[in-house]
Amino acid sequence: MTTSSSLLYWRIQNVRNRGLWWLFAVVAAFIALYVYLFPGLLSVGGISKFTQSWFPLALVSMAQAVLMLAGGISLSIGATVSLGGVIAATLLAGPLGIVGGTALVLLVGAATGLASGWIVVRLHLPAIVVTLAASFIIAGWALLIMPRPGGAVPVWFSDLLAGDTPVALGLLVLVVVLWKLYLATPLGLSLYAAGENPVGAYRSGAPVDRSRIAAYGLSGLMCAAAGLFVAAQTGAGDPVIGNAFTLNSIAAAVLGGVGFLGGRGTMRGALAGSLLLSIMINVMFFLGLPPVAQYVAQGLIIVVAVALPEIAAMRRPRT
Repeated sequence: MTTSSSLLYWRIQNVRNRGLWWLFAVVAAFIALYVYLFPGLLSVGGISKFTQSWFPLALVSMAQAVLMLAGGISLSIGATVSLGGVIAATLLAGPLGIVGGTALVLLVGAATGLASGWIVVRLHLPAIVVTLAASFIIAGWALLIMPRPGGAVPVWFSDLLAGDTPVALGLLVLVVVLWKLYLATPLGLSLYAAGENPVGAYRSGAPVDRSRIAAYGLSGLMCAAAGLFVAAQTGAGDPVIGNAFTLNSIAAAVLGGVGFLGGRGTMRGALAGSLLLSIMINVMFFLGLPPVAQYVAQGLIIVVAVALPEIAAMRRPRT
């Protein structure tokens, strides 16, 4: 990479990070408070347990951010997490084994996402309506497979993913690396353009429709992977365990500066938003706040974290 290209790259990254510095500062403050309340966080076991609780939310936040960057949104994320979990709890201990069961979980997640994406893009239907309908269908599918919590995940597999080693942190780093590689592909390069200016991107020859459909498939795959991880954590499947992830994924993406209209935001922002949500829950617990106070405090913190960059932008002199 030449010097001019390097300077241009870092200038673009600085522009994208402009609204995130406040979020990074708030996350850093909460991490410091969390370490003060729970010094064991800095140990290998502490990092392992925290990243295990954060990893599913981080995955679904990335899944939601992918769609929002492409100008879409999904209300079926929670249902897909539940479906991935019940399929994993049904198959991983069966004849297909870990490899076959994991492959099928990821395939089902990607297929459900691609189906929703095809309907949204090809039939020109609103994403919020299509994914809402998909959430009912997927949730019903999960209940048909497992009407009540049950199934099993091999103990050694649960110990691998949710044991005393930071495997979840390594998996998250791997997902981020794969995301960077995806952005270097034609579909990845078209993602921001498809969300920000689809007409202009189409006239420039970018595969806008394929990029948007692929975004839905990638989103579904990550949600199913999150469901598999949750099943490994709990050792069983639950057809409704993913319900809370839908709104939390939207909140994390918005906290991270990802815009609803597409083409604005970064994946690191969505990850930072999910990290803030996860840390808040733990800090509230260690502070001993009652549940009602926890909900109020979380709401206020989210509002402040979102408002700070907007206030800073209003105070910034216009050029």
